[in-house]
Amino acid sequence: MQREIMTELVAWKDMPRRKPLMITGVRQCGKTYIVEKFSEECFDSFVRINFEETEAASAVFEYDFDVKRILSEIEYLTKQKVTAGKTLLFFDEIQQCPRAVTALKYFCENMPELHVVCAGSLLGVALARDKASFPVGKVNRLRLYPMSFKEFAVACGQGGLVEMLSAWPSDRPIPELYARPMGKLLKEFYAVGGMPEAVATWLDTRDLDAVERVQREILADYADDFAKYAPLAEVPKIRWIWDSVPVQLAKENNKFVFSHVKAGKRSADLEDALQWLSDAGLISRVHLVEKPELPLSGFADRTYFKVYMSDIGLLRVRSGVSAETVMGDSENYRRFKGAFAENYVLNELVSQGKEPFFWRSGNTAEVDFVYESDGDIVPVEVKAADNTQAKSYRQFCKVYEPAYGFKMSEKNMGVNMCERTQTTSLPLYLCWNMDGYALDRGR
Repeated sequence: MQREIMTELVAWKDMPRRKPLMITGVRQCGKTYIVEKFSEECFDSFVRINFEETEAASAVFEYDFDVKRILSEIEYLTKQKVTAGKTLLFFDEIQQCPRAVTALKYFCENMPELHVVCAGSLLGVALARDKASFPVGKVNRLRLYPMSFKEFAVACGQGGLVEMLSAWPSDRPIPELYARPMGKLLKEFYAVGGMPEAVATWLDTRDLDAVERVQREILADYADDFAKYAPLAEVPKIRWIWDSVPVQLAKENNKFVFSHVKAGKRSADLEDALQWLSDAGLISRVHLVEKPELPLSGFADRTYFKVYMSDIGLLRVRSGVSAETVMGDSENYRRFKGAFAENYVLNELVSQGKEPFFWRSGNTAEVDFVYESDGDIVPVEVKAADNTQAKSYRQFCKVYEPAYGFKMSEKNMGVNMCERTQTTSLPLYLCWNMDGYALDRGR
């Protein structure tokens, strides 16, 4: 993702009348790192204001929104010159200063030649809370996610294999020579996840205990955020939901049930807490669509949904499944293995810019994910092992006749017709290349 994000940043830099760029993403997913790297490669100087570390910086924005005055005071505070075209001005943890968010409008209108980037770990929460301060239409937005499996594989030295498999024909089985290392990497990814610090620790040490210490520190930071930034009355509810997610995901029917969070609690009691976790980027909600018509969002049941975590490695730790169990592919975690596979595919779909839903017909049939792509509705069935017998998928294809779809599993590559639907059996480790196989279906 670093290369792709850098490409987007460079394109933004070269816009003739650019808007300030707002980068959102869960805490510790690499926002600050990528901005610093961008500055090193594309600018002469870098001026960073971190509103969490330097609380006094907020005073710069209290008087008015005169951008010349604001820049003058920033130069005084940082002892650095800000020069349009040569300096990247970075407002980090901007959610701590709502007036700085509002000021982005005036940078856009009065100084578009200056390159301004802002980011914040809980920016999504702040924007949901302080809608009045958001400069609608005056910023470009970019969302960062934890590393995808493709990025993890490249970081682990398998860039050549990834490049070769990106053009692999869908009707040719992948030899063990290539399938084995990719399957091994996927197990590692389930254990390590995509948080950059956890990945870096794995690459440096190959020590799963060291990786888990990093993961637990990240989870502790999230818990600190609950107490520090969430409304006081919501903190215990946020913790209840946070603790409930892995358990509910591993249920046979993994619909999120509020009464399973805390006995006696209803959706009205917990909805705000659930939304806080969603705004923070820690969880994703996938809603039910019973009648898959375009647009899917218009037919979604917003009261019926599943909840997934933003990172597969953190889900593993919170589920209490050891890294050794995952790496050894033990049969003793069969239920959670299915949950991990489903959560993994969801994260891959989201990182590709897709908005997944799920389909269910009463209590008799369910397809794990459906999403829109260029006017098509695409069904995706996920299996943790190599068993791809999916009656629900066939029923969906029979009733709705989608042009194409996917079965994700440990089974090798292959293409067949399910009713009138061209179906690609895709190994889980190739989930990142779904769009390539969608184009490869001869349309």
